[in-house]
Amino acid sequence: MVKSDYIINFENIRRGHVGVVGGKNASLGEMVANLKSKNIAVPNGFATTAKAYWYFIDHNNLRSKIETKLASLKVDQSNLAEIGQYIRGKIKNGSFPVDLATEITTAYQELIAHKKNISVAVRSSATAEDLPNASFAGQQESFLNISGEEELLEYCRRCFASLFTNRAIIYRNNNNFAHMQVALSIGIQEMVRSDIGASGVMFSVDTETGFPNVVLINASWGLGESIVQGTVNPDEYMAFKPFLGNKELSPVIKKTLGEKESKVIYGGNSAQPTQTVKTSVKEQNTYVLENTEILQLARWANIIEAYYQTPMDIEWAKDGKSGELYIVQARPETIQSRKTTHNLKSYSLIKKGKCLLEGHSIGAAIATGKVYNLKSPKDIDHFPEGAILVTGATDPDWVPIMKKATAIITDHGGRTSHAAIVSREMGLPAIVGCSNASKLLKTGQEVTVSCAEGDKGYVYNGIGKFEVEDIAISDIPKTNTKIMLNLADPATAQRWWQLPTDGVGLLRMEFIINNTIKAHPLALLNGAKIGDKATIKAIATLTRAYTNKETYFVDTLAQGIAQIAAVHYPKPVILRMSDFKTNEYANLIGGTDFEPKEENPMLGWRGASRYYSPEYKEGFALECKAVKKVREEMGFKNVITMIPFCRTLDEADKVLAEMKNNGLERGKDGFEVYVMCEVPANIILADKFADRFDGFSIGSNDLTQLTLGVDRDSDRLAMLFSEDNEAVIASINHVIKAAHKKGRKIGLCGQAPSDRPEFAQTLVKAGIDSISVTPDSFIKVKNHVAEVEGR
Repeated sequence: MVKSDYIINFENIRRGHVGVVGGKNASLGEMVANLKSKNIAVPNGFATTAKAYWYFIDHNNLRSKIETKLASLKVDQSNLAEIGQYIRGKIKNGSFPVDLATEITTAYQELIAHKKNISVAVRSSATAEDLPNASFAGQQESFLNISGEEELLEYCRRCFASLFTNRAIIYRNNNNFAHMQVALSIGIQEMVRSDIGASGVMFSVDTETGFPNVVLINASWGLGESIVQGTVNPDEYMAFKPFLGNKELSPVIKKTLGEKESKVIYGGNSAQPTQTVKTSVKEQNTYVLENTEILQLARWANIIEAYYQTPMDIEWAKDGKSGELYIVQARPETIQSRKTTHNLKSYSLIKKGKCLLEGHSIGAAIATGKVYNLKSPKDIDHFPEGAILVTGATDPDWVPIMKKATAIITDHGGRTSHAAIVSREMGLPAIVGCSNASKLLKTGQEVTVSCAEGDKGYVYNGIGKFEVEDIAISDIPKTNTKIMLNLADPATAQRWWQLPTDGVGLLRMEFIINNTIKAHPLALLNGAKIGDKATIKAIATLTRAYTNKETYFVDTLAQGIAQIAAVHYPKPVILRMSDFKTNEYANLIGGTDFEPKEENPMLGWRGASRYYSPEYKEGFALECKAVKKVREEMGFKNVITMIPFCRTLDEADKVLAEMKNNGLERGKDGFEVYVMCEVPANIILADKFADRFDGFSIGSNDLTQLTLGVDRDSDRLAMLFSEDNEAVIASINHVIKAAHKKGRKIGLCGQAPSDRPEFAQTLVKAGIDSISVTPDSFIKVKNHVAEVEGR
C-alpha cells in the first residue's frame, strides 16, 4: 500500500485511510482504484501522509509553539487573527526535511514523466475532513497550476499552513475537534486544463429539498474556484436519475443559463498561479455543457453514489484541449443525507411588501429583519445578532458572521456556492445570485426574505407576515379516493416530493409559458411581424442561448413539464394544454401583435377553439412538440394531456386530429387525452365526450360560472357563486355516473376542495375517483376524505 511512510500513490489509497491521508485524498484514491473500471475518469496523483505532516512540524520544532499559541485563544476570539497569523507564518517559514522533500519531488517527477507542460493541483486534505457528519467545506486551501519542484514545495508549505486559517481554527472549535489531533495530507494531482475549458460541482440529490431522484449540476467556464467561492452565477442543470440507465432517453429536466460574468484561468507566474478575468459575451450567452455531457456527468454521479451508498458532493472538470470530462473530487453530501426525520415545515407568506429583487432560493423558509450590508468579514464586530447579511459573496472567512445572521443575501453565486452550502448546513434561508443586492439594500432597511416560493427567492420590502406549519408525513392517512395536486410552478414541485400524493390532477401549462418562456409562441415563430424594437430585443435576450426560437419554446416548456413529472413518476401527471384568455396571451412578450381584443375573454377564444384555428395552430404545434419530447425523448410516459374548454363534439374531433398531426395520437404508446368538464355541454353529452376522451376532470370554477351564469370574478355577484349550489352538484353527480358507465376515470381539479375541505364530502359520496388540491391544503383534504370514507 505505502510507497514510503510519507507518500502514497492514489491507486493504493482506500476510503478507510482517512486518518492517513484525510477525507479528500481517501475519496480520490478510492475512485482511482475502483471506479476507473466503470469508465469514470479521475486524474492521477499521490498524497503525502499525516506522518509526513507531523515530521515537518517536529523537524521545525513547532508542535509546542502551536499548542501554546492556541491555548491563548480568548473566549470571545478577539485574538484569533493574531494567533492564526503567527502559526501560519511559522509553518510557511519552515523547511522540509531533506528526505521528505526528496520523496515528494521524486513522486512528482514520476507523475509528470512523459507529459509535456503539465502542471498539478496541490490540494489540502485534513484528517478530519469530508466526513459524513461534518463538511469542513473550504476550511483548508488548495492551489492550482503549480509546476516545478521548488514551486511545488512552496505550495506544500502553504497547504500545511492552511490547517490554521482563522476559519479552520473556529470550525474545529465549534465542532469539538482537538487541533493537535488533526493532521494535513497534501494531494498532488494532475491538472485538467479546465482553465481553457470548464468546471463545476454536482450533487446526487437535490440540495434544497432532499429529493433523491435528481442530479444537480452547476457549471461555469474556467477553473473551479469561481463556483466553489461563489463569485459567479453558474449554469444549472438537472437530470432524472431513474432514466439515466436508458441510453435512448435524454432526461435533462432543467437547464438554466447563468450569467458566468468571470472565470478563473492560469496566471502568468509562480507568484500568481491563477487569475480572474471577465468572460466574453458569447461565453455568458452559451450553455457550458451539451446535453450529452450533462448526462455523462449525471451517470457518473449515479455510479459514485451507488458505490459510496450515500448522496455525494462531487467536483468535475472539462479539459479544454481534449474536451474530456473528469471527476476531481467526491465527498459525502452532509445536509440532506443527515436528515432522519420525515416531517415537513411549510412556510406560507400571508402579507408582503413590494418585491425588491430576486435570486436563487436556498432552503424553503421565510425570515424577516433588518439588513446589514457588509463588504468584508473583518467587520464581524459590527454585525448585529439576528440581522440579514447582505454582501457580494461569502467564503469560509464569513462563517462566524453567518452564524449570527437570520438570513443571507448575496450578489453572486449559485446553489453550490459557499453561501448556499453553509446556509443549508446552518438551516438559514438564503438568496444567492441576486446581482445587485449589495447596491439596492441599505443597512437598517427592514425586509422579508422568502425562499418558500420555489427555486426563486424574493426579497420584499418591510416586515411581512408568514405562517409555519409542521407536517408529519407518518400521520397522513390512506384513502381510497385518490388525492392529487394542482400544480403550476415547476420550481415548487420538488418541495412536496415527500407528500404521499396520487400524482398531479392539474398541471397548468400556461403558468410555465408565462413565468419561464415569457414570450408569445407566435412572436417566437413570426418575429418579422413584430414592429416594436424593445419587444424584438426582449425576445433576443430570452432566446440568446438558442439558435432556433422554436427550440427555445419547446425545450423550455418540456423541461418545466418534466420537472413536475419527475417528482411524481410513475404516478399520473395530467397536463392541461394552454388555457390563456386572449387578454392574458396579449400580456406575453410580443403578444399584442397576435391577439384580438375581446369584450369577454372568459367566454371567448380560449382552450380547444384555439388549437385547430389557422390563427393559432402553429403555436399549438409547439405545445404538442414539447409534450412529445417529454414523453418520448425524456421518458415521462406518466404525462397525460387534458383539453380545456372543449365546447362541442366537433371541436373535440378537430383537436384530436390536430394532435395526431403533431405526433400525439390518442391510444398510441399508452398516450391518453382527458377533457376538462367545465362547460354544461360536457355534462349533457358526457357519454359522447367519453367516446372521444380517456377521462374527465371537473373544473368547478368554470362549471359553476356557466351553470349559474355568474361571472366568477364579479365582486357584486360573489354571494351567488357557490360550487355547493344544487344545480352544480346535480351536474357533478350526473357526469360522474356517465363517466363510470363508460369506464372512464373522473376527478375534480377546481379550487373548491382546497378552500373548503367539506366540499370533498360531497365528491366522495358521489363516487369521484380523484380530487386534486393545492399542496398547502393536501393534508387537510386528505384527513377529511379519510374521515368521510371511514363513516
